[in-house]
Amino acid sequence: MASSSLIFAISAIFFALRFSSAHSLTCTSHKLPGKDFPNCKDLPTLGATLRYSYNATNNSLSIAYMATPAKPGGWVSWAINPTGQGMQGAQAIIAFKSNGTVVPKTYNISSYKSIVESKLSFDVWDLSAVESDGVITILATVKVPGKPDQLNQVWQVGPSVTGGRPDKHDFAPANLASKSPLSVSTSTSARENTTTGGDKNGGVSVTNNRFGVGFFAGLLMLVASCVNF
Repeated sequence: MASSSLIFAISAIFFALRFSSAHSLTCTSHKLPGKDFPNCKDLPTLGATLRYSYNATNNSLSIAYMATPAKPGGWVSWAINPTGQGMQGAQAIIAFKSNGTVVPKTYNISSYKSIVESKLSFDVWDLSAVESDGVITILATVKVPGKPDQLNQVWQVGPSVTGGRPDKHDFAPANLASKSPLSVSTSTSARENTTTGGDKNGGVSVTNNRFGVGFFAGLLMLVASCVNF
């Protein structure tokens, strides 16, 4: 009985560690092997990060967007909206697994009802996507539309893909708030880590840290009680 309880407790800790790792995606907690971007932002919702560099010579933006799909088998997306601040009108790159391989595709989001693969309204090259430990990274270089200090970025995560087409994402507050301006003209050569509601510990808020400490302390107490039992 005691051994069964101990196994259960250890399994719970293992699951919790995986859960914590998958949901603590920050510029400091997740590195990008083989790639070096001078700037990195912890995006304010959906646990996503954006690494980027701006080339003023040809007005291009190279990005590495990292996020975890809402559910296994889901999708992640990063976009620029040249005409507005929301999803409608966004020029999106969406990545998901297809036949065991993560593929990035481009979508001109003309309306919420029709998400059809198509070319973007600006040039994009060096497009690729990779997956590691459930985190999908979109890599791309885009020709910046308009002025580099007036970009409207939109990002998103979705739960599933049906017939090669992304299904609708949730409409929770975090999903609806997944948009912000991105000024690349002020980016620097030093790594920039901008967080919302975070602290200096990799953008993880004090509240989240306290939750983590309390949660894992409780699990350790569970293990101790099982051993004593």
